[in-house]
Amino acid sequence: MDQPPHSRLFGTSLGFLAGYVDTLGFIALFGLFTAHVTGNFVLIGAALADASRASILLKFLAFPAFIAGVAVTRLMVLAVERRAGPSLTLAMLLQWALLAGFMVFGCLAEPIGKDVSSMAMVAGLLGTAAMGVHSATSRLLLAHLAPTSMMTGNVTQIVIDTVDVLRGAADGATHARCGKFFWPLLAFALGAIAAAFGYLAVGFVALAVPLILLGALIVVQQRSGRPAVPAA
Repeated sequence: MDQPPHSRLFGTSLGFLAGYVDTLGFIALFGLFTAHVTGNFVLIGAALADASRASILLKFLAFPAFIAGVAVTRLMVLAVERRAGPSLTLAMLLQWALLAGFMVFGCLAEPIGKDVSSMAMVAGLLGTAAMGVHSATSRLLLAHLAPTSMMTGNVTQIVIDTVDVLRGAADGATHARCGKFFWPLLAFALGAIAAAFGYLAVGFVALAVPLILLGALIVVQQRSGRPAVPAA
């Protein structure tokens, strides 16, 4: 089953976007992981054990916000696909709108103090919902790509395949899989670095970078004239 010609573009770009948004949310909003539910569970446990830490309400609410993003995306995709509509384009537009809200409310919340203001709370929940949409879109519509928001599995697969290459047991599929998982991983790392410098320089305005990137992907998808996921 052939992949579309822009598969690497989508995998790399979405990996960069996920690393960027997750890192900016972590730096700006009291250690919030917008795309990493496991990380938020760890931080909730740490905050419960140490009352001196920042409010944990945002991290508690981030979980249902992420779930809401996934659920809405699932229902939207089902409804759109019944009408043979552009499900991937609409899913990316939904993520774009939520990320735009993340940036707007983040800017309104600045400067971020020691306590979570109402504006900062809304910003964090919109960012988390956006990454819920991102994760659901990856699973539902871009399953032929490597995961772009959770890198633990990517690192594990790359190490397994690298060991097989070094011991001379790799075949063509192994080499292809190395490339498939490596580029989103590298892009995620670069996105994380870019977000850290971007936020320190201009605050939440730095979210314009993933908004521009996602907007460009939407244009590419529309101009391709065919779904990004291969037909079964």
